Amino acid sequence: MASTTLSNQPQTPSNSKARVLFASLVGTTIEFFDFYIYATAAVIIFPHLFFPASTDPTTATIQSLATFAIAFIARPIGAALFGHLGDRIGRKATLVAALLTMGISTVVIGLLPTYGQIGIAAPLLLALCRLGQGLGLGGEWSGAVLLATENAPEGKRAWYGMFPQLGAPLGFILATSSFLILGAVMSEQDFMTWGWRIPFISSALLVIVGLYIRLKLHETPAFQKVLDKQKEVNIPFKIVVTQHFPMLVLGTIAAICTFVVFYLTTVFALNWGTTKLGYARSDFLQLQLVATLCFAAFIPLSAVFAEKFGRKATSIGVCIASALFGLVFSSMLESGSTLMVFLFLCTGLALMGMTYGPIGTVLSEIFPTSIRYTGSALTFNLAGIFGASFAPLIATKLATEYGLYAVGYYLSAASILSLLAFMMIRETKHDDVNNQI
Repeated sequence: MASTTLSNQPQTPSNSKARVLFASLVGTTIEFFDFYIYATAAVIIFPHLFFPASTDPTTATIQSLATFAIAFIARPIGAALFGHLGDRIGRKATLVAALLTMGISTVVIGLLPTYGQIGIAAPLLLALCRLGQGLGLGGEWSGAVLLATENAPEGKRAWYGMFPQLGAPLGFILATSSFLILGAVMSEQDFMTWGWRIPFISSALLVIVGLYIRLKLHETPAFQKVLDKQKEVNIPFKIVVTQHFPMLVLGTIAAICTFVVFYLTTVFALNWGTTKLGYARSDFLQLQLVATLCFAAFIPLSAVFAEKFGRKATSIGVCIASALFGLVFSSMLESGSTLMVFLFLCTGLALMGMTYGPIGTVLSEIFPTSIRYTGSALTFNLAGIFGASFAPLIATKLATEYGLYAVGYYLSAASILSLLAFMMIRETKHDDVNNQI
């Protein structure tokens, strides 16, 4: 009788391993593709098209990088908004909403008129779209990580958690490749007039694919337990801030190194290399594109280390390596040797892969399931404000006024700060986090 009763009970739908991993990967790939085409355009296109022609090139670049920073300020707002939805109604619906927000904002950027056409309204509209990108990505990243980790079998959370992280190098490769291909097949005038719009508009196709995959998902088992027990939190943001504030602060500081090392190696290096070191845009983008393979390769390696040695030990080791890299930052980038510059990019992006791979797992495991979306999203995106939003701008100012060595010290300082935070975060490798409602 008991077995008959149990067999008649409805079974909770489950997601296949392949669908979970692909859905978490494809979403972040799309999101970061959208994000990186803006980052590249903010350096090589927007200063010329969305700001007054009378502005000198350096000032125009700084203004363009300021719009780049807007998204990082918007990301914690998106984290709070989408985190609330994710902890109240579920991961699946929130991931769909975040992807739509990011995708629509990106497509609209590709349709915007320039400063020469509508004047000051052009940079204002650009800033508004960048705000939308930030809101969407603020909710996307954490949801994708939770989709992976909350479906992971025991002992595989770090491995599953690195799959959405692979979306970052894949998105970067797609973004950089698109600009390289367009620059090769059309004239500079056509590229600057209308060709740059193609990556932004074409992202609509990627969004459709991402939506199709995600709409077929079921809720994660961990959050389904919250729903079944009716343990949803009314205001997740309030609980995170009032009851988990130490973890919010430590998680934010711990993730700063991740952002600084990446944006100094990509956005700042691209700007400095093409304006001060004499590299052609296409040449430097090609170097970055190949070096990004190191980024992609070291993400799964970091997950292996995080499973074997622990998230904390792995992250501390990478922070030490990043601090040491800051000491040779200027000598490698200013060496005058293309090979050395390439090694600089490979080293920086390899370190990025090592720090980026485990960070999603770390930030998700330090919060209970009922507030995990909000908590992990806030920590990661607050770190984006301090570690990324103004990093290219700060680095440009430091390099201009004090020399490139000051940028290296900036990286070392950020790495040491994150190192101290990781030392105070508990090891979560053996925690049964998905039963911590």
